[in-house]
Amino acid sequence: MTQNDVLEEFRSAGALLEGHFVLSSGLHSPVFLQKMFVFQDPARTERVCRALAQKITEAFGTVDYVVSPAVGGIVPGYETARHLGAKAIFVERENGVFALRRGFTIPEGARVVMVEDIVTTGLSSRECLTSLREHPGTILGAACLIDRSGGKADLGVPLVSLVQLDIPAYAPDQLPPDLAALPAVKPGSRDLKSK
Repeated sequence: MTQNDVLEEFRSAGALLEGHFVLSSGLHSPVFLQKMFVFQDPARTERVCRALAQKITEAFGTVDYVVSPAVGGIVPGYETARHLGAKAIFVERENGVFALRRGFTIPEGARVVMVEDIVTTGLSSRECLTSLREHPGTILGAACLIDRSGGKADLGVPLVSLVQLDIPAYAPDQLPPDLAALPAVKPGSRDLKSK
C-alpha cells in the first residue's frame, strides 16, 4: 500500500479534515486526521493495519507483543497485532502516567513493538515507551499509520509509518493570521470529561 493509497483511505472515510483544530498536544493545526472515521469501517481498518504489519515485519522481524496507548491506539494496535500473529495489549493513564493495567504483562524475552495511530509531537508515544521500559522484553521500535511530524518526532526508538507528512502545527500564541481567523475545534479524545 503506497502513501497515496493510505491517504485515499482517510479521504474516502471523510477522515482528512481541514479548518482550525486544537490537537491533543495542545498545538493548533489547519489539518486534523479523524482516524476514528477510518476505524469505524472494519474492512478499511483491516487494509491499513495489514499494510502496517507488513512494514513492521520488514523493519523488525518477528513481533510477540504489540502495545498501544489508550484510547486512540487500541484499534490499530489490535488489528496490526492480528496480522503479525502477536498479542495486543495497551497502556492506560493511571494517576496521569501510562501503565500496563488489567493484568497485562510482558514476559522476559518478548519482542515488543509500540503501535500508535497518529504521531504528531511523539509525546504520548514516548510516554508509552517509557512505561514499557519498566517491564521485561525487548522494545524493537514503534509504528504508526501516519507520522504527521514529517519524521521530526524523536521517540528514542526507530519509527515505522505508512505515511509521513509534514503538517504544520503551531503553539497557541504563534498562529498564522489565516488560521487565527477561523474558530478552533478540539475533535480529539484527550481530556474528555464524563458527565
